[in-house]
Amino acid sequence: MKLSEYFEKTEGRGVLATADSKGFVDVAVYSRPHFIDEETIAYIMTGKLTHENLKTNPHAAYLFMEKGEKFAGKRLYLTKIKEDTDPEAIEKIRWRKPYKVPDDQKDEKRYLVFFHIDKVLPLIGDKE
Repeated sequence: MKLSEYFEKTEGRGVLATADSKGFVDVAVYSRPHFIDEETIAYIMTGKLTHENLKTNPHAAYLFMEKGEKFAGKRLYLTKIKEDTDPEAIEKIRWRKPYKVPDDQKDEKRYLVFFHIDKVLPLIGDKE
């Protein structure tokens, strides 16, 4: 099964981990990735710590745990390749349409951040 199909069909929760240039780590809850192709994904971000970290360190990791009792999922090792601030591009890629931005986030700038998938591992173990 293609990775894009896996994320399209599989329910679960994910977290994105980033670190700044000094190695201080941040972890944030993120939805499933938006697939551009089988090697490129994107996330919609605000200008908070995750996005700030990516300005000085382009590497990130995304951990996805499948819904259910067993420990199953994926770990994606990523490198930021570009970003876009075009509101139309951001709305076009959203999973949930129409999405209502929470009132406390209406004035925040949004970024569409693109990553190359460097490596994919299961949730547990080191076999690709």
